[in-house]
Amino acid sequence: MTPPVLLYPDWPAPANIRAFFTTRQGGASQGDFAGFNLGRGVPDDPAAVEANRAALRAELPGDATWLRQVHGPRCVQLPSSGDLTADAAWTTDIRQVCMVQVADCMPVFLTRQDGGAVAVAHAGWRGLAGGVLESTVAALRTDAANPVPLMAWMGPCIGPLAFEVGPEVRDAFLDVDPGCGHAFLDRGSGKWLCNLSALARRRLNRAGVTAVFGGNFCTYTDAERFFSYRRATHEGRATGRMAAVIWREC
Repeated sequence: MTPPVLLYPDWPAPANIRAFFTTRQGGASQGDFAGFNLGRGVPDDPAAVEANRAALRAELPGDATWLRQVHGPRCVQLPSSGDLTADAAWTTDIRQVCMVQVADCMPVFLTRQDGGAVAVAHAGWRGLAGGVLESTVAALRTDAANPVPLMAWMGPCIGPLAFEVGPEVRDAFLDVDPGCGHAFLDRGSGKWLCNLSALARRRLNRAGVTAVFGGNFCTYTDAERFFSYRRATHEGRATGRMAAVIWREC
């Protein structure tokens, strides 16, 4: 078991905010899942997954809450004893960890610029089209009369030259935002290259979040650092899962 290699967001977050993204480097998993796979829903050695999760917990101020992610728009406030079927989580509690798992979908960290609340969202194309970022932004803006400015960091996801989609994906975005066509490049034969980072940035901007950072890492092309569901599918293999975590230290 080697220590996990973590990626820290490059953003001017308040001093009390802690956040990182796990890479595939380090860990106990072998083969297709080498090495820091956190996903229990894949055919990895369960003992290796638990060892990896234990190593993740050692990096955190307390236990993380594992959401039941369904590519939907729901954002849940933590801590919670209720339904954890959601693709985003937010909190105002100190040392309460918010976390999502990804393997090509985009993780998006958000924080109030006063450091009073944090959130993280799992934003693949379905989540983006369904409004997961808008739901998360709305959750952080509890005082509508005097909203605190927010900032966001977009983490590693499948890049704009690797994410080929059909017309139904493009239509899902254009139907609600005709101005987002620049995020799709025509490949011919009814296929399009989709730029998740451009779509997420536009969604955040339209929701009033103009301080947006990141969006420069491609999980598909950087096989040394990242798991990629689509890359593994193209190669006829399974793949692991990474995690994006954020909390308020004080």
